[in-house]
Amino acid sequence: MDKFVKLTGVAAPLPVVNVDTDMIIPKDYLKTIKRTGLGTGLFAEARYNEDGTPNQDFILNKPAYQHAKILVAGDNFGCGSSREHAPWALLDFGIRCVISTSFADIFYNNCFKNGILPIKVSPEDLDKLMDDASRGSNAILTIDLENMEITGPDGGSITFDLDAFKRHCLLNGLDDIGLTLEKAAAIDSFEKSNAVSHPWA
Repeated sequence: MDKFVKLTGVAAPLPVVNVDTDMIIPKDYLKTIKRTGLGTGLFAEARYNEDGTPNQDFILNKPAYQHAKILVAGDNFGCGSSREHAPWALLDFGIRCVISTSFADIFYNNCFKNGILPIKVSPEDLDKLMDDASRGSNAILTIDLENMEITGPDGGSITFDLDAFKRHCLLNGLDDIGLTLEKAAAIDSFEKSNAVSHPWA
Protein backbone atom coordinates (compact mmCIF):
# COMPACT_ATOMS: atom_id res chain seq x y z
CA MET A 1 0.00 0.00 0.00
CA ASP A 2 1.35 3.45 -0.90
CA LYS A 3 2.29 5.69 2.01
CA PHE A 4 0.16 8.74 2.69
CA VAL A 5 2.25 11.60 4.08
CA LYS A 6 1.29 14.75 2.22
CA LEU A 7 -1.14 15.15 -0.67
CA THR A 8 -1.65 18.25 -2.79
CA GLY A 9 -4.30 18.20 -5.48
CA VAL A 10 -7.61 19.39 -6.84
CA ALA A 11 -10.56 18.91 -4.50
CA ALA A 12 -13.95 18.19 -6.07
CA PRO A 13 -17.11 19.34 -4.26
CA LEU A 14 -19.91 16.79 -3.86
CA PRO A 15 -22.47 18.51 -1.59
CA VAL A 16 -24.71 15.45 -1.40
CA VAL A 17 -25.70 13.80 1.89
CA ASN A 18 -26.01 10.04 2.41
CA VAL A 19 -23.88 9.06 -0.59
CA ASP A 20 -24.08 5.27 -0.33
CA THR A 21 -21.71 2.63 -1.66
CA ASP A 22 -24.13 1.75 -4.46
CA MET A 23 -23.83 5.29 -5.73
CA ILE A 24 -20.06 5.18 -5.36
CA ILE A 25 -19.79 1.92 -7.32
CA PRO A 26 -23.02 0.37 -8.69
CA LYS A 27 -23.64 -3.34 -8.25
CA ASP A 28 -22.98 -4.05 -11.95
CA TYR A 29 -19.28 -3.51 -11.25
CA LEU A 30 -19.02 -5.98 -8.37
CA LYS A 31 -18.30 -9.01 -10.55
CA THR A 32 -14.55 -8.55 -10.24
CA ILE A 33 -12.30 -9.04 -7.23
CA LYS A 34 -9.52 -7.01 -8.83
CA ARG A 35 -8.80 -3.58 -7.38
CA THR A 36 -7.90 -2.06 -10.73
CA GLY A 37 -10.23 -0.89 -13.47
CA LEU A 38 -13.03 0.15 -11.13
CA GLY A 39 -12.34 3.85 -11.59
CA THR A 40 -14.43 3.86 -14.76
CA GLY A 41 -17.41 2.73 -12.70
CA LEU A 42 -17.01 5.34 -9.97
CA PHE A 43 -20.34 7.17 -9.59
CA ALA A 44 -21.32 5.54 -12.90
CA GLU A 45 -25.05 6.21 -12.63
CA ALA A 46 -24.36 9.92 -12.16
CA ARG A 47 -21.29 10.19 -14.42
CA TYR A 48 -22.84 8.66 -17.52
CA ASN A 49 -26.03 9.18 -19.48
CA GLU A 50 -28.21 6.22 -20.43
CA ASP A 51 -26.41 5.96 -23.79
CA GLY A 52 -23.03 5.70 -22.03
CA THR A 53 -21.83 9.19 -22.86
CA PRO A 54 -20.41 11.34 -20.07
CA ASN A 55 -22.91 13.46 -18.17
CA GLN A 56 -21.31 16.88 -18.48
CA ASP A 57 -23.22 18.15 -15.45
CA PHE A 58 -21.54 15.70 -13.07
CA ILE A 59 -18.68 17.26 -11.14
CA LEU A 60 -15.98 14.70 -12.02
CA ASN A 61 -16.71 15.13 -15.75
CA LYS A 62 -16.00 18.86 -15.63
CA PRO A 63 -12.52 19.66 -17.04
CA ALA A 64 -11.23 21.19 -13.82
CA TYR A 65 -12.11 18.11 -11.75
CA GLN A 66 -11.35 15.18 -14.06
CA HIS A 67 -8.11 14.51 -12.16
CA ALA A 68 -9.34 15.33 -8.65
CA LYS A 69 -7.40 13.68 -5.83
CA ILE A 70 -9.64 14.87 -3.00
CA LEU A 71 -13.40 14.70 -2.55
CA VAL A 72 -15.28 17.11 -0.27
CA ALA A 73 -18.63 15.45 0.41
CA GLY A 74 -21.83 15.81 2.42
CA ASP A 75 -22.74 14.07 5.68
CA ASN A 76 -22.78 10.28 6.13
CA PHE A 77 -20.55 9.41 3.18
CA GLY A 78 -20.18 5.71 2.34
CA CYS A 79 -23.39 4.46 3.95
CA GLY A 80 -25.26 1.42 2.62
CA SER A 81 -23.72 -1.98 1.92
CA SER A 82 -20.23 -2.86 3.08
CA ARG A 83 -18.70 -3.41 -0.38
CA GLU A 84 -14.93 -2.83 -0.36
CA HIS A 85 -15.21 -2.06 -4.07
CA ALA A 86 -16.21 1.48 -3.03
CA PRO A 87 -12.76 2.55 -1.78
CA TRP A 88 -11.18 0.50 -4.60
CA ALA A 89 -13.12 2.57 -7.16
CA LEU A 90 -12.20 5.87 -5.51
CA LEU A 91 -8.53 4.92 -5.38
CA ASP A 92 -8.47 3.65 -8.96
CA PHE A 93 -9.95 6.97 -10.13
CA GLY A 94 -7.18 8.77 -8.25
CA ILE A 95 -8.96 9.99 -5.12
CA ARG A 96 -6.86 9.47 -2.00
CA CYS A 97 -8.73 11.62 0.48
CA VAL A 98 -12.42 12.13 1.27
CA ILE A 99 -13.50 14.92 3.60
CA SER A 100 -16.91 14.93 5.28
CA THR A 101 -18.56 15.53 8.64
CA SER A 102 -19.30 11.82 9.05
CA PHE A 103 -18.77 8.42 7.44
CA ALA A 104 -20.39 5.01 7.67
CA ASP A 105 -18.19 2.88 9.96
CA ILE A 106 -17.43 0.02 7.56
CA PHE A 107 -16.58 2.33 4.65
CA TYR A 108 -14.46 4.49 6.99
CA ASN A 109 -12.37 1.52 8.13
CA ASN A 110 -12.09 0.09 4.60
CA CYS A 111 -10.54 3.37 3.46
CA PHE A 112 -7.57 2.98 5.80
CA LYS A 113 -6.98 -0.57 4.58
CA ASN A 114 -6.70 0.73 1.02
CA GLY A 115 -4.56 3.83 1.44
CA ILE A 116 -7.37 6.41 1.44
CA LEU A 117 -7.56 9.05 4.16
CA PRO A 118 -11.12 9.85 5.30
CA ILE A 119 -11.14 13.09 7.30
CA LYS A 120 -13.95 14.12 9.65
CA VAL A 121 -14.44 17.87 10.08
CA SER A 122 -17.03 20.11 11.70
CA PRO A 123 -19.99 21.38 9.64
CA GLU A 124 -18.44 24.87 9.70
CA ASP A 125 -15.10 23.60 8.38
CA LEU A 126 -16.88 21.52 5.74
CA ASP A 127 -18.67 24.63 4.48
CA LYS A 128 -15.31 26.40 4.14
CA LEU A 129 -13.73 23.45 2.34
CA MET A 130 -16.76 23.04 0.08
CA ASP A 131 -16.32 26.69 -0.91
CA ASP A 132 -12.62 26.09 -1.56
CA ALA A 133 -13.47 23.05 -3.68
CA SER A 134 -15.91 25.07 -5.78
CA ARG A 135 -13.10 27.12 -7.35
CA GLY A 136 -12.50 24.87 -10.35
CA SER A 137 -8.85 24.54 -11.32
CA ASN A 138 -7.92 26.76 -8.34
CA ALA A 139 -9.51 24.30 -5.89
CA ILE A 140 -6.16 23.09 -4.59
CA LEU A 141 -5.94 21.62 -1.10
CA THR A 142 -2.91 20.24 0.69
CA ILE A 143 -3.47 17.42 3.18
CA ASP A 144 -0.58 17.07 5.65
CA LEU A 145 -1.10 13.86 7.60
CA GLU A 146 1.98 14.25 9.78
CA ASN A 147 0.69 17.55 11.15
CA MET A 148 -2.99 16.63 10.63
CA GLU A 149 -3.67 19.85 8.77
CA ILE A 150 -5.60 20.87 5.64
CA THR A 151 -4.38 23.98 3.81
CA GLY A 152 -6.68 25.75 1.36
CA PRO A 153 -5.94 27.76 -1.80
CA ASP A 154 -5.86 31.03 0.20
CA GLY A 155 -3.35 29.66 2.69
CA GLY A 156 -5.86 29.19 5.50
CA SER A 157 -5.59 25.96 7.44
CA ILE A 158 -7.87 23.56 9.29
CA THR A 159 -6.67 20.91 11.73
CA PHE A 160 -8.25 17.49 12.12
CA ASP A 161 -8.04 14.57 14.53
CA LEU A 162 -7.23 10.97 13.70
CA ASP A 163 -6.70 7.78 15.66
CA ALA A 164 -2.96 7.36 16.25
CA PHE A 165 -2.88 3.76 15.03
CA LYS A 166 -4.72 4.55 11.79
CA ARG A 167 -2.42 7.52 11.22
CA HIS A 168 0.65 5.30 11.77
CA CYS A 169 -0.64 2.76 9.24
CA LEU A 170 -1.25 5.37 6.53
CA LEU A 171 2.04 7.19 7.09
CA ASN A 172 3.89 3.90 6.72
CA GLY A 173 1.76 2.33 4.00
CA LEU A 174 0.64 -0.56 6.18
CA ASP A 175 -2.47 -2.56 5.37
CA ASP A 176 -3.40 -5.73 7.31
CA ILE A 177 -0.76 -7.76 5.47
CA GLY A 178 1.87 -5.09 6.01
CA LEU A 179 1.13 -5.03 9.73
CA THR A 180 1.60 -8.79 9.88
CA LEU A 181 4.87 -8.60 7.95
CA GLU A 182 6.21 -6.08 10.48
CA LYS A 183 6.26 -9.03 12.88
CA ALA A 184 7.84 -11.41 10.35
CA ALA A 185 11.01 -11.90 12.41
CA ALA A 186 9.05 -12.78 15.56
CA ILE A 187 6.78 -15.12 13.60
CA ASP A 188 9.79 -16.84 12.02
CA SER A 189 11.48 -17.21 15.40
CA PHE A 190 8.34 -18.75 16.91
CA GLU A 191 7.95 -21.19 14.01
CA LYS A 192 11.54 -22.38 14.38
CA SER A 193 11.31 -22.85 18.15
CA ASN A 194 7.93 -24.49 17.81
CA ALA A 195 9.30 -26.95 15.25
CA VAL A 196 12.01 -27.94 17.75
CA SER A 197 9.73 -28.25 20.79
CA HIS A 198 6.87 -29.88 18.85
CA PRO A 199 8.50 -31.88 16.05
CA TRP A 200 5.35 -33.97 15.63
CA ALA A 201 3.15 -30.91 14.90
